[in-house]
Amino acid sequence: MTVYFIGAGPGAPDLITVRGQRLIARCPVCLYAGSLVPAEIVASTPPGATVLDTAAMTLDQIIGYMVDADEKGVDVARVHSGDPSIYGAIGEQMRHLVARDIAYEVIPGVPAFAAAAAALGRELTLPDVCQTIILTRTAVRASDMPPGEELATLAQSRATLAIHLSINNLAPVVRELTPHYGPDCPAIVAYRVSWPDQQIVQGTLADIRDKVKPLGITRTALILVGQALAADLDAADAFANSRLYDPSHHHVLRPRRAE
Repeated sequence: MTVYFIGAGPGAPDLITVRGQRLIARCPVCLYAGSLVPAEIVASTPPGATVLDTAAMTLDQIIGYMVDADEKGVDVARVHSGDPSIYGAIGEQMRHLVARDIAYEVIPGVPAFAAAAAALGRELTLPDVCQTIILTRTAVRASDMPPGEELATLAQSRATLAIHLSINNLAPVVRELTPHYGPDCPAIVAYRVSWPDQQIVQGTLADIRDKVKPLGITRTALILVGQALAADLDAADAFANSRLYDPSHHHVLRPRRAE
């Protein structure tokens, strides 16, 4: 018996991995985060499967279903949104499974920041512009940020920021980032990326709040900030080409030819 922590991706049913979908299709028990995972993704469970939405459950209740499945000797598909390693709350579940000697495996999924970049048609790491992406959040009702991970501290890097679980903190996000990135820095709010009601709001740190406020977005949104998101990067000379495909750059798969 194994508990499979499956990343369902950002929302679109066809963005789950083949492995994840195949596991859902064969596991007799499926526990899924119904507030973030569309029902279509778990519709392929086998006939007679136990399919439970865990949105209103406590950790102890979730673990209880896993323990019950273990006693029956049946596998569990534990389906989380995005990639379960990012704000998936799987660490605490795995800790309980280890204590009970219940086997588990993690199946990665498409994370929200990658889906947002795809929707925007942007590369987040551009030569001479930005080579670092920071995934972070701010403290709202969740646990506090550890010392040294405050947004103002991370902003000193001027990396591309993917700020999760923070749409209700948009005002302090703008306030803390503006001194480091400047008011004209591109800022984007990506709401329910890949869902039918997806909304992508593009602006700058100076105006993103005014653009988002009328829309009433209060959850399930990602904030992206950084110069790699600038619209004028489409210009031919906006940034240097990667050396990867430069004819003067040689490597093991494209060795230097003898003169």
